[in-house]
Amino acid sequence: MTARLYDLSSSWTFANTHQEVWDVIADPNMSWPDWWPGCTYAKPLQRSPQAGTSNEELLLATTATLKFKASLGYSLAVSYHPTHVESPREVVFDAGGDLAGEGCVILSPLDNGHTQMDIEWRVRPTSRWMTMLSPVASPAFTFAHAALMRRGESGLRAYLAMGKATNGQ
Repeated sequence: MTARLYDLSSSWTFANTHQEVWDVIADPNMSWPDWWPGCTYAKPLQRSPQAGTSNEELLLATTATLKFKASLGYSLAVSYHPTHVESPREVVFDAGGDLAGEGCVILSPLDNGHTQMDIEWRVRPTSRWMTMLSPVASPAFTFAHAALMRRGESGLRAYLAMGKATNGQ
């Protein structure tokens, strides 16, 4: 049985500058667990020994495996490996682990000085239980994803409000 493909999108808006948002979401040290409720490291960051010195080169050489606790009680471990970085606008990444596919984050400055972040996912579950349940549970999985993303948006908003953007350091 082939797992269902999920096309998921979210759009977040922040009262922060484009660069402030970029510095957090494109942090080569993948500090997402610092601000995303229910997100932890599933294993240590992996970085290619050929990593360069710029934030973009470090990000492209990094694979992060993060564990997300869904509102429905299950957890997913998802690896993120950036494949394209266009600083400070776009990160394209491959996803692996419990969800396989690809994703993209695009930042756009707004006229009022705020920043819009658009997130696109095209993933399939890899676990047998999710694959088997997808025909009937896809609305619940989509709901859980939306709730998880709302927690991420809220966490990032609070993190940025505390001045936690650190220019990738």
